[in-house]
Amino acid sequence: MTRLQKHCALKTLALAATLLLAPMAAQAVQPDEILPDPAMEQRARDISKDLRCLVCRNENIDDSNAELARDLRLLVRERLVEGDSNDQVIDYVVDRYGEYVLLNPTTQGGNWILWAAGPIMLVIGLGIAISFTRRRASQEEIVVQALSEDEEARLREILKD
Repeated sequence: MTRLQKHCALKTLALAATLLLAPMAAQAVQPDEILPDPAMEQRARDISKDLRCLVCRNENIDDSNAELARDLRLLVRERLVEGDSNDQVIDYVVDRYGEYVLLNPTTQGGNWILWAAGPIMLVIGLGIAISFTRRRASQEEIVVQALSEDEEARLREILKD
């Protein structure tokens, strides 16, 4: 086997291992957490993908291995078993942990400032850019005058030294 063939074989093996192990790493839900009813389990997964792990921050609770994420997964399933709707489960979790637990926060309350900040900053930036270009265009051009004979002579003198 040539060196190139060995290198290609190792890359192929590494790719295969990654593809086989990736699904295991993607879901942190333990077998003892899974509900026996597939429809109810799917509802739990749908709710969980929208809830943030408070430890990992930008991971949903299904993808996180943190203990708090496990507690939240169990809480979601417990509320579903008690008969809550998806919205009631989300409201319950938000009431306990705050809106930060939502991966996609609402535009209600103080969050509207965060949602509006980007477009407002864009408008302000465009206003500054337009103002700058208009001001610059209205300025007079700087006229460059040619050097006098005395100035040219002095310049030649300085450059010779």
